[in-house]
Amino acid sequence: MCHRTTKPSKHPIFFSLCSNRRLVMKQTELVFIPSPGIGHLVATVEIAKLMTHRDRRLSITILIMKFPFGSNDSMTSDSDSIRFLTLPPVEVSPGTTGITEFLKPQIPLVRDAVHEITRSNSVRLGGFVIDMFCTSMIDVADEFEVPSYLFFTSSAAFLGFMFHLQFLHDNEGLDFNEFKDSDAELEVPSYANPVPGKVFPSLMFGKEGGGAEKFLYHTRRFRQVKGIMVNTLVELESHAIQSFSGSTIPPVYPVGPVLKTQGGSVGGQQDASAVMSWLDDQPPSSVVFLCFGSMGGFGGDQVKEIAHGLERSGHRFLWSLRQPPPKGKIESPSNYANVEEVLPEGFLHRTARIGKVIGWAPQVAILAHSAVGGFVSHCGWNSTLESIYYGVPVATWPMFAEQQINAFQMVKDLGLAVEIKMDYNKDSSYIVSAQEIEIGLKNLMNIDNEVRKKREEMKKISKKVMIEGGSSHFSLGHFIEDMMVNIPCKQQSDI
Repeated sequence: MCHRTTKPSKHPIFFSLCSNRRLVMKQTELVFIPSPGIGHLVATVEIAKLMTHRDRRLSITILIMKFPFGSNDSMTSDSDSIRFLTLPPVEVSPGTTGITEFLKPQIPLVRDAVHEITRSNSVRLGGFVIDMFCTSMIDVADEFEVPSYLFFTSSAAFLGFMFHLQFLHDNEGLDFNEFKDSDAELEVPSYANPVPGKVFPSLMFGKEGGGAEKFLYHTRRFRQVKGIMVNTLVELESHAIQSFSGSTIPPVYPVGPVLKTQGGSVGGQQDASAVMSWLDDQPPSSVVFLCFGSMGGFGGDQVKEIAHGLERSGHRFLWSLRQPPPKGKIESPSNYANVEEVLPEGFLHRTARIGKVIGWAPQVAILAHSAVGGFVSHCGWNSTLESIYYGVPVATWPMFAEQQINAFQMVKDLGLAVEIKMDYNKDSSYIVSAQEIEIGLKNLMNIDNEVRKKREEMKKISKKVMIEGGSSHFSLGHFIEDMMVNIPCKQQSDI
């Protein structure tokens, strides 16, 4: 029989008694199930590292699902307590359009993998830590009679948005379509300002309601987990974190910024070396860096407007220019074979002294470089945290997913960004004009910009919260303690 106290002891190590009466420490095994997108994978590996470095009782297996495109082979860890288990590839039907459909055939593979893990008598299964899109794996955790936890790789404000919209839909009949491409606003407790419909995630307005159903399905499943780790810091999102007080949602633990700040990135080392060498020759805080994430690419018309806006602004620039995949194909953007074919005639020659156009970019290394003074970003949450960590001001240019509402939060709620276009969507036909881009760049690079001052302050805070005595360091420890208490009696019993 298991006796559970309300508070874990200072050194709560669990033992099993073997037949020879020798006490053996049992490791607590966690199964992490991230989405296959590179941003989700990197954040998952980094939080796993933090947890195993923090507590020697923990070992973690990260299940890697092979997406139909891209590569996950670069996932590594310096921790002996973390291992990667790549699941067999599955056939994806031609009609598959989203991550939810891709995950369905993964369920039996995950079940088989966890069966193998639990065969060892030296570990006890402590639970599943799932990604925001992997909520169907809660059912597998239930089969093994262990709790599930959520690692939420976006903002606390957006987490609150999901819960609030799901509540309004299920209890008050809110129709999401009322807000599609609309200036109509909605009061959301996790945001300080009313949120306009035009920045709602496009996922909510999928074909024939499918997007809304997926949004609602995942959010309802969030309510079934035992706790939610969020990649944020309370000092950045104090309003959002406080909005959860007294609510019926699972406990929320702000554990960020969880970032990969050291080591290699996906891409070419030779390319990275040339980029860093160019930056070394630029004055401090003089370069605008344009990069739109692992899924961000532009066609020829928009490329030309960006080029004209850059040239008119007169600022030094480093531009990661990628080509979008053909319409209807789910593929990652690629480098243009010949950028001169899409750029205005003579652009590279005229800007040779102040600018550099590249393909893939080593984003973290670039943001960390002293020459970079501004970042035109798609506002993915990882990129947002990286820009905060390195104190680089941002001009918002979201592309898809929840990036529009991230841009809204940074500009309107937190005053940590300037706007180029806050409600841009890559699937729309809208072309951001050279004039809009020029104005945004000049606002971004204004040395007396209030955003710049706020960024410098938040940069200092974001480095302190992860060390002992910091808020996120404490919150992660609290999560580990609570997770240990939640382990079912069956898993704590003697061998």
